[in-house]
Amino acid sequence: MKATLWLLLTSLAMNAHPAEMTRTNAPTEETNAPAAKKSEVPAIPDATHKPVFTTNTVTIAGKRVPYVAETGMLPILKPDGTSRASVFYVAYTRVGETDTAKRPVTFCFNGGPGSSSVWLHLGALGPRRVKMNENGTLPKPPFGLEDNQYSILDGSDLVFIDPVATGFSRAAKDEKPDQFFSQSADLDSVGEFIRLWTTRHERWLSPKYLCGESYGVFRAAGLAERLRSRYGMYLNGLILVSGVLDFATIDDGSGNDLPFELFLPNYTATAFYFKKLPPDLQDNLPKALAEARKFAKGEYPSALQQGAALPAAEREKIVAELARLTGLKPQVIEDNNLRIDSGVFRKQLLHDQGLILGAYDARITGRDDDPASPYPDFDPSYAATYGPFAAAMNAYARQELKFEDDLPYEIIAGVQPWNYGAHNDYPNVSDQLASVMNQNPYMRVLVLNGMRDLVCPPDTIRYALDHMQLDPAYRTNISYVTFEAGHMMYVNLPDLKKMHTVLEKFLEP
Repeated sequence: MKATLWLLLTSLAMNAHPAEMTRTNAPTEETNAPAAKKSEVPAIPDATHKPVFTTNTVTIAGKRVPYVAETGMLPILKPDGTSRASVFYVAYTRVGETDTAKRPVTFCFNGGPGSSSVWLHLGALGPRRVKMNENGTLPKPPFGLEDNQYSILDGSDLVFIDPVATGFSRAAKDEKPDQFFSQSADLDSVGEFIRLWTTRHERWLSPKYLCGESYGVFRAAGLAERLRSRYGMYLNGLILVSGVLDFATIDDGSGNDLPFELFLPNYTATAFYFKKLPPDLQDNLPKALAEARKFAKGEYPSALQQGAALPAAEREKIVAELARLTGLKPQVIEDNNLRIDSGVFRKQLLHDQGLILGAYDARITGRDDDPASPYPDFDPSYAATYGPFAAAMNAYARQELKFEDDLPYEIIAGVQPWNYGAHNDYPNVSDQLASVMNQNPYMRVLVLNGMRDLVCPPDTIRYALDHMQLDPAYRTNISYVTFEAGHMMYVNLPDLKKMHTVLEKFLEP
C-alpha cells in the first residue's frame, strides 16, 4: 500500500460578510514584532512575543457566537526553563463563558507527520473555513474564506497546534529541528505545549478533548497516555478523524496481506459511487459492503494465506469475486496476484475513461498524465485542496488574525526521516490507547471515517480497536461514524453538516 500519511490534506479576495457578522479584527494587545523602520526586516515572532488578540462573531446553528481569537507562540521548555522551540497556535474562546470548569476545550492537530493544523482549522472546526465547491472539488482561483456555520466553537473552545517545523513553528536558535522528528519527541513537544497552554489559561479544571486527523490520530492515542502519565492530565475524550493506530493495517509488506483485506470494502464503496458494480450490488450499497466484508474476513484471507498452493479452480473463483466487488477487470486482479493495492485500484477503475482517482478522496478524479504507468502520477484530491487551503491560511493569518511573520507558513513540512521507535515491527499505539482507557474509564472515543478514503479506510482503525487489550466494559466508550466522502470528509458540505451534528452531541456533558 505504501500509504503516505502526510495530509493533503492563500492573496485572497475577501467576500462581503453578512451584516450580522461583526468583524473588528482589531488587536487588543501589541502586535507580535517590535516596531521597525521601513528599511528593516521585521523581527520573526517567537515565544517571547505577546500573542495577538482579535474579536469576532460567527453564526452557528442560527445563533450568534462572539469569540476571541488568540494567535501566538508558546515555548517548548527544557528542564532548565529555556526554550527549545516556539510553537505556533491559534486559540478560539467563546465570549461570555464565565464557568471554565464546565466549558470544554479541544486541542486540534493534523498529521503527516509534518502537516500543519490548517486542514481541521480552516476545513472543519474553526469559525472560518475555506471556500470549496459543495462536493469538495477544486473551485476556480482566486480562492476565498467564509464563515463556518458548522464550527464546533458553540460547544467547545478550540486550540489549533502546529507541531515544530510546521506552520510558523520553529526550533530555537542553535537547536536542531530533527530532534523533534520522532514519535516520542513529538509526544513530548505537543504534550508540553498542551500542559503550558492549559496552565497559562487556567483550564486545568475544564473538560479536555483531543482531535487528531490522519497521523494526528496516532499522535492523539499516544498523547492521551503521555498526558496522563507525565502530567496527571485526564482527558474527557478523543476525536479520531481518518487515522491509523496500527501501521500493519495500512502498509502491506512481505508477509503482510492484512491491508488488502481491510481496504476491500472501500474499493466496493468507490466502485458503487462510479456505478461499476453488477446490478445486484449497484442497487444496494449496504448489501454490497456487507458482502465485501464477509468475503474479506473469510474466503479472501484464506486464499491469500495459501499463496502458490491455492488450487487453480479456487483461484479463478477468488478472481471473479474480487472483480465483482471492485469493478476491476479480472486480468488486473490476476496481474497483481490477487492483491490490489490502492494505487492499482486508483489507476485502473476508470482507466478506460482516462481518469485516475484521488487517494484521500476517491470521488475526486483527474486526467491521467501517463496511461502506461502502473500507478497514478498525482492525487487529484490533494490537488483540489492544497491550493485553496494554502492561500486561505496565508491570507487569514496576516489579514484577519493580524499575525505578522515573513516566514513561509509550512502547510506540509519535510520531517523525514521520522523515527517511530519500532524495530522490525509496524508502529502501533493501540496498547497505549487501551492503557489510558483502562485507567480512565470515563474517556470516550469518537472515530470518524470516510467511505472513499483510500489512505485510512474505516475497517483499518476498527480492526486495530477490536484487537487492543481493552476491558470489555469500556468498549461502549467507543463510537463510530462513517461519511460519504474521503479522508477530509468535511470538504464535502453534506458531510460537514453531519460532522457538526455528531461532534456537538459528543461534546455534550
